[in-house]
Amino acid sequence: MLVESELDDGFVARHAELARGYGGGGDPEDPALVQAMQMVLHIPKQDPPPRSALLAAAATAAVALCMDSRVGPGGEWEQRYLTWKRSRIRKVARRARGAQWLAANEVDGITVQVDGAQARALVPGPVGAIDQRIRRLQIGGTDLEADDPGPVDPELPVLWVDSELGMTVGKAAAQVGHASMLLAGALSVEQAFRWAGHGYRCSVREAGPRWPELARLVRAGSATAVRDAGFTEVAPGSMTVIAVPPGVAG
Repeated sequence: MLVESELDDGFVARHAELARGYGGGGDPEDPALVQAMQMVLHIPKQDPPPRSALLAAAATAAVALCMDSRVGPGGEWEQRYLTWKRSRIRKVARRARGAQWLAANEVDGITVQVDGAQARALVPGPVGAIDQRIRRLQIGGTDLEADDPGPVDPELPVLWVDSELGMTVGKAAAQVGHASMLLAGALSVEQAFRWAGHGYRCSVREAGPRWPELARLVRAGSATAVRDAGFTEVAPGSMTVIAVPPGVAG
């Protein structure tokens, strides 16, 4: 994962693109042209990773790709990224193990490891043109139990997942990926640059009974919420994840 060493024009431009928001238009008439970011979760059969660490890796990979120099002005991934970002945002999480995981790492994207858990965010594109190494990966079928990862790092953002929704690990991975992107765009460019210095790491936790308190932070403008479009698992408009920046009590 590449992290900027200085706050240059390229970083400012990439942050500005995130801060601009996302296209909200309808889907193209041809379903094969629907744009999506594929996310690959490394879930080996033996010794699978903790759920919280895997979700943190997925969230970090998503925002790291969106802030990578290759999606910025003149970058090799720029047009693929912008076509996706300026359409209806979708992410699809798939699981991989063994040779599948090694093959997924050959496809354009960024891999992040958090406490032994690994996830890869791939450069977005039309669903009708997904690389065959990715298309064959299973979307559902494997879940991970909630874990107790301990206290959060006060220097990192916290992504709080609404555990009452009962999202699968794949659905939750897509949602925390949305959350990290939204948070990066909501931060000032200086705050985003400080986050880049931490490799865009974040903590992911189950909110449980704290959800109403966190929702108040959203209403106060101190935190950022993901509201799902309702394509899978949850009802349209459901608030799935709340991203709280460092230094904000939540």
